[in-house]
Amino acid sequence: MTTSTASIESPCIGVCAVSGRAGICEGCGRKLKEIAGWRGLSAEERAGIIELLPGRMKAAGFSPRRGQP
Repeated sequence: MTTSTASIESPCIGVCAVSGRAGICEGCGRKLKEIAGWRGLSAEERAGIIELLPGRMKAAGFSPRRGQP
Protein backbone atom coordinates (compact mmCIF):
# COMPACT_ATOMS: atom_id res chain seq x y z
CA MET A 1 0.00 0.00 0.00
CA THR A 2 1.37 3.40 -0.91
CA THR A 3 0.48 6.77 0.47
CA SER A 4 -0.75 9.31 -2.05
CA THR A 5 1.44 12.34 -2.56
CA ALA A 6 -1.42 14.65 -1.63
CA SER A 7 -1.82 13.00 1.78
CA ILE A 8 1.63 14.13 2.94
CA GLU A 9 1.18 17.81 3.67
CA SER A 10 3.92 20.38 3.59
CA PRO A 11 5.56 21.02 6.97
CA CYS A 12 5.60 24.74 6.20
CA ILE A 13 4.27 26.86 9.06
CA GLY A 14 4.68 30.24 7.35
CA VAL A 15 7.96 31.13 9.05
CA CYS A 16 10.03 31.17 5.89
CA ALA A 17 13.53 32.21 6.89
CA VAL A 18 16.42 30.12 5.65
CA SER A 19 19.41 30.23 7.93
CA GLY A 20 22.65 30.80 6.04
CA ARG A 21 24.51 29.16 8.90
CA ALA A 22 22.43 25.99 9.07
CA GLY A 23 21.21 25.90 5.46
CA ILE A 24 17.66 25.04 6.50
CA CYS A 25 14.41 26.90 7.02
CA GLU A 26 14.10 28.08 10.61
CA GLY A 27 10.35 27.34 10.55
CA CYS A 28 10.16 23.84 9.10
CA GLY A 29 13.73 22.52 8.86
CA ARG A 30 13.71 21.80 5.15
CA LYS A 31 16.57 22.63 2.78
CA LEU A 32 15.91 25.06 -0.07
CA LYS A 33 16.04 22.26 -2.63
CA GLU A 34 13.40 20.33 -0.66
CA ILE A 35 11.15 23.37 -0.36
CA ALA A 36 11.40 24.16 -4.07
CA GLY A 37 10.77 20.60 -5.18
CA TRP A 38 8.20 19.56 -2.58
CA ARG A 39 5.26 19.23 -4.97
CA GLY A 40 7.25 17.00 -7.30
CA LEU A 41 8.39 14.55 -4.61
CA SER A 42 6.78 11.17 -4.11
CA ALA A 43 4.95 10.37 -0.89
CA GLU A 44 7.87 8.20 0.18
CA GLU A 45 10.36 11.01 -0.44
CA ARG A 46 8.21 13.47 1.50
CA ALA A 47 7.79 11.06 4.40
CA GLY A 48 11.56 10.52 4.51
CA ILE A 49 12.18 14.25 4.70
CA ILE A 50 9.52 14.72 7.38
CA GLU A 51 11.28 12.11 9.53
CA LEU A 52 14.56 14.07 9.31
CA LEU A 53 13.15 17.46 10.30
CA PRO A 54 13.12 17.19 14.12
CA GLY A 55 16.77 16.11 14.15
CA ARG A 56 17.78 18.88 11.76
CA MET A 57 16.00 21.49 13.83
CA LYS A 58 17.62 20.24 17.02
CA ALA A 59 21.10 20.05 15.46
CA ALA A 60 20.72 23.63 14.19
CA GLY A 61 19.57 24.85 17.61
CA PHE A 62 16.09 25.79 16.40
CA SER A 63 12.99 25.14 18.48
CA PRO A 64 10.10 23.52 16.67
CA ARG A 65 7.49 26.18 15.94
CA ARG A 66 4.72 23.90 14.72
CA GLY A 67 1.39 25.66 14.86
CA GLN A 68 2.87 29.10 15.45
CA PRO A 69 2.48 31.62 12.60
